[in-house]
Formats: sequence, structure tokens, C-alpha cells
Amino acid sequence: MGTSSVVSEVSYLAQQKGIDLSQTGKINIDMRTLVGIVLMILSVAGVYFTLQGQLAQLQLDVVRMQDTTNMNTEFRIKWPRGELGALPDDAKQDLKIEYLQKDMTTLQNEIKEIEDHIDKIEGSGVGGKK
Repeated sequence: MGTSSVVSEVSYLAQQKGIDLSQTGKINIDMRTLVGIVLMILSVAGVYFTLQGQLAQLQLDVVRMQDTTNMNTEFRIKWPRGELGALPDDAKQDLKIEYLQKDMTTLQNEIKEIEDHIDKIEGSGVGGKK
């Protein structure tokens, strides 16, 4: 079936129904139908733009989540290395450990001196040994 036969078939069916199908043809529609068609087109356009807005928002949310994930990965790697600083409590704890290390060094030196002094006393025989 060629295109010309399809066009003639449609023209024949349109003439039977009383519809003039041509470039200068006119359509008679009551106002209720016209308003219904306009409202349908507006509602479809509204749904389309609502979906477009939601899609844009979801894409933005995905970008934000990816950025947050990247920052979390960077934090997870750099924090244990100390590349991102330290908490104030960590600084206090480090300071306390440093003081304790100094105290331990002082005590170890004193113990060494006492041991040396005891060795001298035992070696010279002054300690009351017979």
C-alpha cells in the first residue's frame, strides 16, 4: 500500500465523518473540550518540569555525596598520620607523656648514681663489711 493510497483512504474516512482534512480546513470544538485540552497540556508540562527539577536535585545530591566521600577518604588516610592536626586532648596527652619521659630519665639517672655510689662503697669496704 503506497502513501497516496493511505492519504486517499484517510480523506475518504474523514469525509464520511464530516471532517474537512486540508491545509485550510477548520475544526469546530466546543469551549469545554478546548479548555480540557489546554489544561491537559499544562498539567503534562507541569509534571515534566517537576520531574526535571527533581532530577536536577538528585544529581546535585549525588555530587555532594561523592564530595563528602572523597573528603572522608582523605580524612581517613591523613588523620592517623597527623597531617590534619591533632585534637586539644591529644596535645595535652602528648605534653603529659613528654613530662613523664623527662621524669623517668631523671629517675633513671638518679638510680644509676645510687647504684654507682653503692658499688663504690662495696668496693672500698667502707660499708661495715668484715
